[in-house]
Amino acid sequence: MRNPRNPVGAHVPVAGGLATTGLGYARDLGAEAVQVFVANPRGWATPSGDPAQDELFLAECAAAGLPAYVHAPYLINFGSHTAATAERSVESMRHSLRRGRAIGARGVVVHTGSATGGRDRATALAQVRELLLPLLDELTHDDDPPVLLEPTAGQGFSLCSRIWDLGPYFAALDAHPKLGVCLDTCHVFAAGHDLAGAHGMAQTLDQLVETVGEGRLGLIHANDSKDVVGAHKDRHENIGAGHIGEEPFGALFRHPATAGVPLVTETPGGKGGHTDDVARLKKLRDA
Repeated sequence: MRNPRNPVGAHVPVAGGLATTGLGYARDLGAEAVQVFVANPRGWATPSGDPAQDELFLAECAAAGLPAYVHAPYLINFGSHTAATAERSVESMRHSLRRGRAIGARGVVVHTGSATGGRDRATALAQVRELLLPLLDELTHDDDPPVLLEPTAGQGFSLCSRIWDLGPYFAALDAHPKLGVCLDTCHVFAAGHDLAGAHGMAQTLDQLVETVGEGRLGLIHANDSKDVVGAHKDRHENIGAGHIGEEPFGALFRHPATAGVPLVTETPGGKGGHTDDVARLKKLRDA
């Protein structure tokens, strides 16, 4: 596989085996990058995985030059006021990081969570520090994947949805060297950044660099939006079929902050939708 400026791929299903199912699906799409779950995304279980599938996945990704990423479960919330949720969030994240290392992942994506139970943002961020900083400090091996913070669409009492929210979040974690960002285009658009406006994508990426520094962007979730800017709704649409449109994704590829950063799509339509979106993104990249 050649090494494009931005490898383009998708989140792939893995029921039946990381390598057998996941990489087979990726090949059918022509994917140059993959994202996977290593646990039920809507549960707390921490399965050990299949060593044979892990080894095959690792070997095949290395042979193909295919960057792989893990998405941690959606239930994780380091800002939760519920002790059980906080404890389980640590266990689940540690599991995702451990499994990520086993399969050669280049990052583990986790949603930035929310302040629940009527807590203020400062109190919730103090708990984020208490729970997540020790996990970051455990990442002492060269092949330990970084934690990639994914801002949300701004629903409820989100701790991080606008780009500038990443500033206090990074500060709470001492801008740890194993900390990065996963930017979801649908989320940031829904949160209020008008990517479809004139120079909107470039301005948003400029602000990201100003907020967290260069080299922190580790992955992009390339998703159009079913809803208008600022709707605070996390509803993904196929590339070019939503309110963001195609052109901003072209601008994304041209921005210096995205150089070398893979894109994975999490769009509707199953394999057909993913195949079309991967092809559409490649066309925009290579134009």
